[in-house]
Amino acid sequence: MKAIDSKILRIALPSIVSNITVPLLGLVDMAVSGHLESAVYIGAVAVGSMVFNVIYWVFGFLRMGTSGMTSQALGRRDLDGVATVLTRSVLVALFIATAILLLQRPLGRAALVLIGADNDISAEAWRYFLICVWGAPAMLCLYSLTGWYVGMQNTRLPMFIAIMQNIVNIVASFTFVFVCGMKVEGIALGTLVAQYAGLAVSLTLWAVHYGRRMTNHIDWTSVFDITQMKLFFCVNRDIFLRTLCIVAVNFYFLSAGASEGAVVLAVNTLLMQLFTLFSYVMDGFAYAGEALCGRLYGAGNRVEMSRMVRRLFGWGVVLSAAYTAVYALGGGAFLSLLTDNTSVVAASGDYLPWAVLIPFCGMAAFVWDGVFIGTTSTRSMLFSSAAATAVFFAIYLSLRGSLHNHALWLAFLSYLAMRGIMQTLLYRRCLA
Repeated sequence: MKAIDSKILRIALPSIVSNITVPLLGLVDMAVSGHLESAVYIGAVAVGSMVFNVIYWVFGFLRMGTSGMTSQALGRRDLDGVATVLTRSVLVALFIATAILLLQRPLGRAALVLIGADNDISAEAWRYFLICVWGAPAMLCLYSLTGWYVGMQNTRLPMFIAIMQNIVNIVASFTFVFVCGMKVEGIALGTLVAQYAGLAVSLTLWAVHYGRRMTNHIDWTSVFDITQMKLFFCVNRDIFLRTLCIVAVNFYFLSAGASEGAVVLAVNTLLMQLFTLFSYVMDGFAYAGEALCGRLYGAGNRVEMSRMVRRLFGWGVVLSAAYTAVYALGGGAFLSLLTDNTSVVAASGDYLPWAVLIPFCGMAAFVWDGVFIGTTSTRSMLFSSAAATAVFFAIYLSLRGSLHNHALWLAFLSYLAMRGIMQTLLYRRCLA
């Protein structure tokens, strides 16, 4: 068991550090905009960041699909497959990025109309968008490279790249805004510079650690092979549709809370930070599931893979128990640190018990996501997410009249639990 735990932690811990650094890019932009003379700049950066978060989240399949396929090829000791998966993924990333750049104006205008910010904020957000959109090639290629590194059982390089990006973003944004006297354009340029710095470092590290071995194994005929390309898009199509289900639930959760008033919206937003904190850690173990289970699945070692799955769930149970205890004992104090609004703090007490249940309701979904991505069982992921999404809307829409915001939390926790339950059943049927 110690050997298995060592393998899990070697991948999970750097991934957790990387996950924690991700929101820092947005926080840096927000902190810089907060020191400008108008609140319009804060709103513009918030809106612009939201647009790109959604765009890049939707194309997250580039990371996940690449991770699963790479780990399986590694398990088969197929170096041609390992090198070819990355090449194909990067080419697809560049194709998508080119489409985004060509369609940037209609995409940006449509996004701003949907968000519905006032004219001043929309005007500044448009300036932010027109600069940051040129980072699409860097971000999408980084998704492919990060997924490949995870599939190669190496999460230390993505961790180093994420930390470096934040440092570059801080230095560049402060320089453009406070030295060069720029406004939103300076914040956007700082983000853009950080994105391409991340890509440059990622490519350099790849060349140093893998380039000599991998370059000769790229099979260009296989890269464009119709059957392999079809498999690549089938896997990523399922992940894409599954991501849309998750986006639908998250966005509806936000809008439904907003319909209950400003105080309830604030409470829900703060309580969701507890889910976010839990997800940072569990995503690290999901990455471990992708890399390790994918490799064992590719090697055809189902017995060892079953042991790995059990051990991942062992870690999940321990972490869920720890988070539940911390949230139950200190959740109220944590919310008080986030806000000093007495009405919000008082109202949060009614809904905190729901948030305390997040770890045990959501743990299985995180672990199974890693296992299913590693084994490229993406159709099962899609089915479970679609079923869970249907449960979410059915519970909320049928109970909102009587339970109001409690119905929203009941629906959300049921959604998390249903994803885990469905994936457990599908694993036993398809993979066990």
